[in-house]
Amino acid sequence: MNEDHIRLESVNFYDSSTGTFKFGDISVRNGVIESISEKNIEERSEIFVIPGLVNTHTHIAMSRFRGLLDDMDLEHFLIKTFDLDRDRTDDDIYHSSIIGMYELIMNGVTSFMDLYYSENIIAMAASDMGIRAFLSWVTLDPDKTTQKGNPLDNAENFIKEFSGKKGGYVNPSIGIQGVYVASMDNISLAGDISRRYNTVLHMHLAETRKEVYDYMDEHGKRPALDLLDHNLIDNRTNMAHCVWLTKEEIEKIGKARGNVSWNSVSNHKLGVGGVPAIPELMESGANIGLGTDSNGSNNSLNLLETAKHGSLAIKNSRWDASVLTSRQIFHMLTESGGKSTGMKDLGKIKVGAPADLLVIDGNNYSLNMARSSDFINDLVYSMSPSAIRDVIINGKFVKKDFKIQDEIEKKYRESVKWIRERF
Repeated sequence: MNEDHIRLESVNFYDSSTGTFKFGDISVRNGVIESISEKNIEERSEIFVIPGLVNTHTHIAMSRFRGLLDDMDLEHFLIKTFDLDRDRTDDDIYHSSIIGMYELIMNGVTSFMDLYYSENIIAMAASDMGIRAFLSWVTLDPDKTTQKGNPLDNAENFIKEFSGKKGGYVNPSIGIQGVYVASMDNISLAGDISRRYNTVLHMHLAETRKEVYDYMDEHGKRPALDLLDHNLIDNRTNMAHCVWLTKEEIEKIGKARGNVSWNSVSNHKLGVGGVPAIPELMESGANIGLGTDSNGSNNSLNLLETAKHGSLAIKNSRWDASVLTSRQIFHMLTESGGKSTGMKDLGKIKVGAPADLLVIDGNNYSLNMARSSDFINDLVYSMSPSAIRDVIINGKFVKKDFKIQDEIEKKYRESVKWIRERF
């Protein structure tokens, strides 16, 4: 078969237009879904095809920090992260990113949104690994950064250099570390760059109560409201965490059609003391994606784990198991995550959509009773990443018949060796 033409035959596929599974064939050509054929016959398949998962908040180059930032509050976590970041080399960032991307692929993530510096190095790693990357060069006040040069200039230069390059895998944008290290003047300038180039504006927001109250003490206003008053939250803005929001902020973020990245495992591990108001954010009109955060604050890039953990956290905190459904969580993992990136139809299975797909073995131990009628329940609450048979990104197999592509495996092992020898 031509490398640019893939055909998945006689499978149970998720139909994004109806939100149900259907039986039939999917044809992929030149990186997009070319055709979908439904078969109206009494056949059954143990193979399920779903959209690739979208991780809406990571710091992929921090994969080397796994185990180095455990059991400390966020203030000390940030101090130690700053110290670790200060002396990093391009080779360190590249190889650490390769390791993180390998973990994403093995966990069924076909696209990720990243917030870090040296995104040009991370972009090269993403192209080498064949994973779709939405990379936001982080900005903050010049007197608070470890970056060489002005962070805003660095971000704009990155956008200019990588727009439309690297075979469609890399999508450059700009980010903000947070209001605790970036003035509103700096954030506004980042917003201007985002508007000028029509990119995502990716930031941390309202992660801790201390962050919010420190800002209020200094500026007399809650940070989310201040950002809204400066027209810095809209459908291009991706806000990670959003744990400590008021009803007013939630309603205004929804009205602005902002995107929220829910990072439940990271939030709980860092002890932020709350659970974001996801049902209210959804009701307000906000778009909700799911994020693992980094290997430093989560230790795992398993987005399925994050999805289940978040769902259970909401159910438990509301004393109501029906407050959030598996179907809503699945939507966050796929279509809503794709919407956060700004890429048309990412996270969907429909003709013309990007061909980022997972082929799942329903005979896996975690799914051995799977039926198409309740497969989404099983996917959210029980599925192991080991059930993923194939991973297709941009119309190409990166994992096939449970085996990752040889070249990707080789790059991963070289990077592990490089990191181990030096650290």
